[in-house]
Amino acid sequence: MTIVAARRYSGGKITDAGLKLDGTLREALPPHSFDWVGLAEPDAEEMELVRSQFGLHPLAVEDALTPTQMPKVEVYGPQLFIVVRTADMTNGENIEYGQTALFLGRDFIVSVRFGSSRAHSDLRTRLESNDQRLAEGPDYVAHAILDFVVDGYIPILEKLESAVLGIEERAIDAFPDPITIRRIFRLRRQLRRFLRVVGPTDEMCEKLVLHDYPAIDPSARVWFRDVLDHVRRALRRVGGLIETLASVVETASMLEQHRQGQMTRQLAAWAAILAVPTAIAGIYGMNFDYMPELHHKWGYPVVLTAIFAICGGLFWRFKRIGWL
Repeated sequence: MTIVAARRYSGGKITDAGLKLDGTLREALPPHSFDWVGLAEPDAEEMELVRSQFGLHPLAVEDALTPTQMPKVEVYGPQLFIVVRTADMTNGENIEYGQTALFLGRDFIVSVRFGSSRAHSDLRTRLESNDQRLAEGPDYVAHAILDFVVDGYIPILEKLESAVLGIEERAIDAFPDPITIRRIFRLRRQLRRFLRVVGPTDEMCEKLVLHDYPAIDPSARVWFRDVLDHVRRALRRVGGLIETLASVVETASMLEQHRQGQMTRQLAAWAAILAVPTAIAGIYGMNFDYMPELHHKWGYPVVLTAIFAICGGLFWRFKRIGWL
């Protein structure tokens, strides 16, 4: 069986470090005692043993074995079923998603993990080192697992933020090339999918904070409120990144239009300046016999002086208005 750990606790201390899972329906435990069973990618037969031993609802077990569920919380009699989606960035900027399902009772918690490389071993060790907190029961463990999953979003968002800010900085200097534009749309697609997959965690945590649920003590709501706060901050960051990417191309286009406008004004200014000698030379290049200025003694220097004066005046004017 794919059991990561199966232990029994009493008063926050381990009383059985190798809890046996044989499918035999267990009896209720004494007060302040509970079992914590962690499974990693079990098959249907293994889940049936756990279902029989802890009296889990078949529909919840079916959902736990389907690692594409949306985050949710459901009540099955005295038990609570929670689904949360995990996320990991293992290949470049591609986000891979997994699922962690929690079966929560008054004296047990069963976690079923699919598709996540972040095991709960370190979390379990940390909780076991704090007897006082662990003694609060399986609802505190459920909070800790949810908080662990949500904290896993932060490194992903930090990597994406770094990528987005880099694109934004480069877009100020030059219009994005086709490779960068394709990357922008890939990142936007990743972030939108993140909102679609992880976004319902907000509603799920809010329900745990606001409503009375079996297996969750009212005093434990404060812990779930902390998870809700972390989720909302993560989702706000994602929303901000989506808005930033949406504005990058627009901002870059405006800057590029401004740069092109400057070039157009410069070309227009030089064209106006060059039009003066072109026009004058065109007139005197018509080769008519009877043109009054053709045989004038001072005609050539006067025309050159006029050309330089007019061109100089235009240059000064365009320079003054910022076209050159």
